[in-house]
Amino acid sequence: MADPGGAVGLPRICTGYLAAPGFVEELLVELGDVVAVHDRLVIAEGPARPAAWAQNRWFEPEQIAISSISDAARALRARQRNWALYAFQLHRRAALIAAALPPVSARKLVFPAPAPRAPLGSWTLLAPDRMLAAARCDSPFANGEAGFVEDRSGPPNRAYLKLWEALTWLGETPRPGQRCLDLGSSPGGWTWVIAGLGATVISVDKSPLAPAVAAQPGVEFRQGSAFALDPATVGPLDWWFCDVVCYPVRLLRLAERWLASGQTARMVATLKFQGETDHATARAFAAIPGSELRHLSHNKHELTWMWRNPARL
Repeated sequence: MADPGGAVGLPRICTGYLAAPGFVEELLVELGDVVAVHDRLVIAEGPARPAAWAQNRWFEPEQIAISSISDAARALRARQRNWALYAFQLHRRAALIAAALPPVSARKLVFPAPAPRAPLGSWTLLAPDRMLAAARCDSPFANGEAGFVEDRSGPPNRAYLKLWEALTWLGETPRPGQRCLDLGSSPGGWTWVIAGLGATVISVDKSPLAPAVAAQPGVEFRQGSAFALDPATVGPLDWWFCDVVCYPVRLLRLAERWLASGQTARMVATLKFQGETDHATARAFAAIPGSELRHLSHNKHELTWMWRNPARL
């Protein structure tokens, strides 16, 4: 039974899960029984487990009694240097504590720069005299929010930001000499990213690409359905991408067909939920060996699935 605001003590081993904004209920369904809910921060007993709807995971959080602002800052600095505040209440007091901590760079990434590597802890105020803090977290970004210096002239839509974030999480990008497939590509946001990295890309959609994207070096556009494409007619791929609009269960069948073909080394796709969240299909994607399922900070009511085949890398 979750304590919605709780002054309960923490279990000996527990994990904090920071839900993506607007998706606390999805996270609660995914996790099952939880210990406490502090706005978007959900505490569950046991070691960290995969949680797609968590934008950040707090490893082994601890409650810390504090007597003053300086005492709070001193307690955090004693555990490590870099801290990100998750503020959902007591905002003024929390801001004063944050101001007493060493500054952490909030510069946006210039893609394809790697994600920050410095450890980043997270903390919040549960009461004026009590903090919850985790010195280690899953995300290198404050509260799991990846920020990029945006390109406001090149891409035909903002979908490119999802792919930038997914590739940053993966820690690798398509590169010159690699062969890629982009299904459901129109107007071409993902194709723009792939071609801009120097890879070749077969771009497939019933609708045309934006002319500037279609003219990029390395782009081959095939007009047609992503679901009708036979893997045998494409040949081996280094990357398979799909941002097509369809029900998640249909995307699962498409992904399974390409997995069974053995034609690709890496796959990135967006599960777009239309109406109710399809938790069963999300679990099916997460269960595929080699998979990672995440709600990226640039996702809406959707999840991003990332898969790599170690035998092909």
